[in-house]
Amino acid sequence: MNNVPNTFDIIVIGSGSGLDVASAAAERGLKVAIIEKDKMGGTCLNRGCIPSKLLIHSADIIETIKKAYVFGIDVKGFSVDFNKIMKRVNGITDSDSDSINNALKESENPKLFAGECRFVGDKRIAIRTRNDEKDQIITAEKILVAVGSQPRIPKIMGLLESNYITSDEALRLKKQPRKLILIGGGYIACELAHFFGSLGTEIHIIQRNNVLIPSEDEEISQKFTEIFSKKYNVYLGYTAESISNNNGSNESNDTKRSFKVVAKNSSGKRLEIDSDQILLSVGRVPNTSKLNLDETGVKVNESGFINVDEYLETNVKGIFALGDVVGRYQFKHSANLEAQYAFNNILHTDNKNPVNYAAMPHAIFTSPQISGVGFTEQELRKKGIDYVKSTYPYIHTGMGQAIEDKEGFVKFLVDPKNRSILGCHIIGTDSSILIHEVLVAMRTGNGTIDSITNTIHIHPALSEVVARTASSIQDRELFGS
Repeated sequence: MNNVPNTFDIIVIGSGSGLDVASAAAERGLKVAIIEKDKMGGTCLNRGCIPSKLLIHSADIIETIKKAYVFGIDVKGFSVDFNKIMKRVNGITDSDSDSINNALKESENPKLFAGECRFVGDKRIAIRTRNDEKDQIITAEKILVAVGSQPRIPKIMGLLESNYITSDEALRLKKQPRKLILIGGGYIACELAHFFGSLGTEIHIIQRNNVLIPSEDEEISQKFTEIFSKKYNVYLGYTAESISNNNGSNESNDTKRSFKVVAKNSSGKRLEIDSDQILLSVGRVPNTSKLNLDETGVKVNESGFINVDEYLETNVKGIFALGDVVGRYQFKHSANLEAQYAFNNILHTDNKNPVNYAAMPHAIFTSPQISGVGFTEQELRKKGIDYVKSTYPYIHTGMGQAIEDKEGFVKFLVDPKNRSILGCHIIGTDSSILIHEVLVAMRTGNGTIDSITNTIHIHPALSEVVARTASSIQDRELFGS
């Protein structure tokens, strides 16, 4: 190990949203190092948002074709080429990642260190790059940790012998499963179920909760569970207990490969399902276990997420963290927001700004889509916050009828005293787009329902469903006046 450290102004660990901070700092003349052990671009580009949405678009097209008969269109004889779909998706993401990598290799600042790293002292980092037999030591007064997260692996008897996959491997599968068991019923599991199920894979979802995607507003979760249960085999209230290999083969190309999953519910009822592929999707954990954070004194919580203050600074002055590794929100758009604040707070320690997380939205790209912002109804009840609510179905609008969305609806939760929007939740076609006018109203407007109702909406655009939900909650009787 070379004990003479190479000194930088800023070290950024991770090339996802941390790359924004590294690039901006370098543009201002600071000497910057960026460390990445994997492909450039972070989780979103390589193992998350981008490849999954590229895959899901193929699934959406398939669903449209299957539903074409409703609109008087008879589509016969279409086929699905799984390998071509995967090749297209991975070609796009690999190309984008390689472009980032090549740009950094050609740049003297930021300087790229491609390899594993760990803290070996107070703001001293050892890096084992792919081409070096010895560690390199670098140091800086300011360090940003943005290393992301990875799928959590639960303790299930026989799991390690089952050749299971997570979302990481699912996005790069070489062969389409005939029958897929998903252990977990959150948003990642449901997005992947939508993709594989649309392509013809037989889907089985084992979910320990009594609804799918339980973090959503209760009416949204219930409606989504109802819709998904009609498409796929959904087992609610079950926990996977063991996995066994039916024929002793673990080879992914073995057409007779088979695994058995045994699950039980709270009443002791036993469930047995055979499958050629098992996909785990039971949450994510931070990539902090190998960073050796103890050496620099940075504190983490019981789950390994890094503790930061409102400025994204850890308990060690000069060391910051953002994104999945912090655990506040695990969205790319929230990490991008944090990167803006982290850049300012790292460079201007005498003029730091707390992160403004107001109106942080999310979307789930299943079929139907889900989006939301603000409180759920169950959260408002738990906190004892007074509210009024209104829902309005897609099908009662002109465009809702045109697209035949009979299940979708918009839900508003509003403060009856000052008319401020407490939450908005949407399930249905293009909900990830429809939510945005609510975000503008909540974050940059006056935050009231009036921002929606006073806006002219194009007729018969789908956004009318948002306007009509807002108008119905604005009724004087709802507000008691």
